[in-house]
Amino acid sequence: MFNSITGRLSEKRADTICIETGGVEWELAVPARSVDDFGRIGDEARVFSWLHHYEDGMRLYGFAAESDRALFRELMKVEGIGPKQALRILSGIRTEALGAALDSGDLAALQKIPGVGPKLAQKMMLALKGKLVGATEPGSKGGSGQGGEWADVVRALVDMGFDRKSAEKAVATAGKKAAAAPSAEREREVFRAALLDLSAGA
Repeated sequence: MFNSITGRLSEKRADTICIETGGVEWELAVPARSVDDFGRIGDEARVFSWLHHYEDGMRLYGFAAESDRALFRELMKVEGIGPKQALRILSGIRTEALGAALDSGDLAALQKIPGVGPKLAQKMMLALKGKLVGATEPGSKGGSGQGGEWADVVRALVDMGFDRKSAEKAVATAGKKAAAAPSAEREREVFRAALLDLSAGA
């Protein structure tokens, strides 16, 4: 029914934003980690949306990127995960770090997410491992790139528990090596090369 809502960002709370458009103010539940990705109060923002219709009402969920919404939908395919739980998971870990944890079989990383215990981590691994390629790549948010060309890559690595300075160094090295790669694949290569470098030095 709704694909996205574009309008003036009128309010930001811990896990909610409000968008004013055409005289209507929309309230959307968003991942807590992404609240600042929508900009500052008064800025124009585009929010990718998903409408949850349940017995007693309706609730709009919002995402800064289509990839975040796609991951939200994938999470709800896991037994025991509904919209609220999926949002809590995305509030507890960046999409890039979640994808890396799933692809590497890192159950310990999944269990660090608030609300995710051993059983749910296992279910997530069985249902989603290897199925999120392209949905959780660094830089998929389409943001302004504040903090440098590889800011999203560094942030993803920091969210995985690596030291920021070490992550920045590894990313800078990987960025030079990936200069010849096709532009569409460059960030993915930088992320993977930096992750291998950091893991080897751990």
